Amino acid sequence: MMAAIHDEPKFSELFMAYLLTRNSRVEEDLIDQLFNSSEKRLARLLLLLAHCGKEGVAQPILLDISQETLAEMIGTTRSRVSFFMNKFRKLGFIEYNGKLEIHNSLLNVILFDKPEIKTSDASTST
Repeated sequence: MMAAIHDEPKFSELFMAYLLTRNSRVEEDLIDQLFNSSEKRLARLLLLLAHCGKEGVAQPILLDISQETLAEMIGTTRSRVSFFMNKFRKLGFIEYNGKLEIHNSLLNVILFDKPEIKTSDASTST
């Protein structure tokens, strides 16, 4: 590996960019685990899986991913993931139609503590 890094400057540049990106993601994941609720961690994970924010539109998740796997990824139980997924569906943030579709509005879960209250307060205050 060291020889490839020394002999191939393009490879070295690509590899270093990958390592820096990976390191940033690990730091973001640690901060997320330490400071955010399991609901926010699930919302962030779903947005990341859907590539939300890249090219402006969330992509449907075509992975066959179980609630148990999601729970392991965010450090909570499957029953909590089920509860949050049902909540997200009722609020219109996600849809299940044979595939999991994530809407950009799921960002409200990350940005606001109680998205359903924030949206109703905004409509009554005008």
